[in-house]
Amino acid sequence: MTYLKDELQGFVPVEQAKGIMKDVARGSSILRLSKVESMKSETKQFSIMTDGPGAYWVGETERIQTSKAEWIFPKMEAKKLAVIIPTTREKLNDTTINVFEEMKPNIAEAFYKTFDAACLFGTNSPFSKNIFDIANTAGNKIEIGTNEKLDLDISDVMALVEDAGLDVNGFAGHYGLKNSLRKLRDTNGNALFVPGVGQNELYDNPIEFVRNGAWDKAKAELIGANWDYSLVGIREGIKYEILTEATLHTVTMEDDKPLSLAENDMIAIKATMRIGFLPIKDEAFALLTPKADVGA
Repeated sequence: MTYLKDELQGFVPVEQAKGIMKDVARGSSILRLSKVESMKSETKQFSIMTDGPGAYWVGETERIQTSKAEWIFPKMEAKKLAVIIPTTREKLNDTTINVFEEMKPNIAEAFYKTFDAACLFGTNSPFSKNIFDIANTAGNKIEIGTNEKLDLDISDVMALVEDAGLDVNGFAGHYGLKNSLRKLRDTNGNALFVPGVGQNELYDNPIEFVRNGAWDKAKAELIGANWDYSLVGIREGIKYEILTEATLHTVTMEDDKPLSLAENDMIAIKATMRIGFLPIKDEAFALLTPKADVGA
């Protein structure tokens, strides 16, 4: 039997790592919608064609013209995501499996909330781009209430992506939209929003409701996008370390002093992973924004 006190650092046991990543994927709307790539180094470069080659009509004996494609080469960089979770020292007598089974939901929740907030709105983000900023800067946004019905506003959001020659293949929104979406009907009375056990659909495309507190309702109501252009890179699985002597200055105890693991007879589990994010085509994303405050 392996005890936690005998393995004070290392990678999360394989089966537990899969479970934690599954929980992160289940809770993270970005991971569920985006294309996930493995990363073998800290950076990964992509080749993106911005303008394809052309073809020309050629008459008999006329010289065939040449054409070239234009490319960009964006890079995705993996960043470290980490969390420290204190727990009682008695857990030293538990097996590694039992401890991580208990802590797994907390680790996953901390990871997916932070990751989604960074990718969607740039909240405390280490990444150079986030979806809200690139869509907002490009003017790809429709204010809610522009049309008489919400479904028409959403259709206009889709049109912004379609104007760039792309199809919307998914949505992300906040939980407050669900009631309004349930009431939408087409001209035949059929529901436009279809709730499902594994996946919700809007206009026959998946819609993710960001359930982890990462959504900023002051900035957007809904994001429509071609998520093929939202890339997530996994550089390193979840790695853990057991802290036994550290002082955690971000945690204040009842005596208004920082948590001292030794003095408070506690331990802490530190979990880290390295993950990257890169939206590679700005025009692939569009926003449904809140109604502007006229008095502002």
